[in-house]
Amino acid sequence: VQLAESGGGLVQAGGSLRLSCSISEGYFDINSMGWYRQAPGKERELVAAINRNSGSTSYASFAEGRFGISKDDAKNTLYLQLDSLEVEDTAVYYCAAGRYEGAWDHIDGKTFYYPPNFDYWGQGTQVSVSS
Repeated sequence: VQLAESGGGLVQAGGSLRLSCSISEGYFDINSMGWYRQAPGKERELVAAINRNSGSTSYASFAEGRFGISKDDAKNTLYLQLDSLEVEDTAVYYCAAGRYEGAWDHIDGKTFYYPPNFDYWGQGTQVSVSS
């Protein structure tokens, strides 16, 4: 399984970008996918994840309401829509995929999706947001 990100770039604060991750070979052996990011001097952190079979999604708190994860099974591609970008969103964004489904929890009528540890990683794409 190979992952290749594209779509990064330089954008002003408040702007938008759409990241793409093309997954070659074994796409239908993958059950979970996600996006991570790593800013200079910081640890890599999960941005959003999606279960390939159910479409269940999970977002980091900073991504809720601004970012959207989606997939296109016909194109073997994962997307991350980045809206209302802030300077603090500057980072290298990584695409990831996993063989396992992850887990779900149901609390007070809501369903929460927890992605697994991912097995495959892309090389990353730089997103830079200027003020």
